[in-house]
Amino acid sequence: MSQRPYVIDEMISAKSIAARIEALARDIQEEFAGTNKLVVVGLLRGSFVFIADLVRELDLPVEVDFLEASSYGDGMESSREVRILKDLRGQIEGRDVLVVEDIVDTGHTLSHVSQFLLSRLPARLRTIALLDKPARREVDFKADWIGFEIPDEFVVGYGIDFAQRNRNLPFIGKVRFTDV
Repeated sequence: MSQRPYVIDEMISAKSIAARIEALARDIQEEFAGTNKLVVVGLLRGSFVFIADLVRELDLPVEVDFLEASSYGDGMESSREVRILKDLRGQIEGRDVLVVEDIVDTGHTLSHVSQFLLSRLPARLRTIALLDKPARREVDFKADWIGFEIPDEFVVGYGIDFAQRNRNLPFIGKVRFTDV
């Protein structure tokens, strides 16, 4: 499959992301003050950069685990069918859990994953997403914390990909196709 040519216009700078993560970490520390260990669950693959930066800012005892859920494949549109591709390695029953997502679009993935994890009876389960696109929401779900609300644009960078490209960009950028 050949890729349509595109350019990436910076939307959110690396500096803005870092500052927002510091503020989010303070809120999370306040919410989970006194926890004996916070299980931070990253949704692969898009959240890996966000989760790495976030946990380094948390002054809490943390355990990191990962879950891989997919509703996209290599496309630009959600299939709305959420599949769990990789489950947690550890147990979360009776533990404090923070689910870390890269972007909430239709809401299907984070809603599905939250219900899936709540069935395992954590003490508390909260959610955080770096980006939120409320204009695309199809499911009544809102993350407990949001880094940035963005318009309905296809974005890449800071762990978020387009057909497995551009995850390594230090900023969030809007994809603009040049063949149109």
